[in-house]
Amino acid sequence: MKAMMTGFAVTIVISVGAYFVLNEMGFSSQDVFSGDNVRLD
Repeated sequence: MKAMMTGFAVTIVISVGAYFVLNEMGFSSQDVFSGDNVRLD
């Protein structure tokens, strides 16, 4: 049970870290899938 909870915690930490890193690098879905005619703020 302890290993499963540790795995869940690690997955959450990796997910949150990836979210912030990819947003800083410009790989958000908003930036990737919008066309040239779309103005992003």
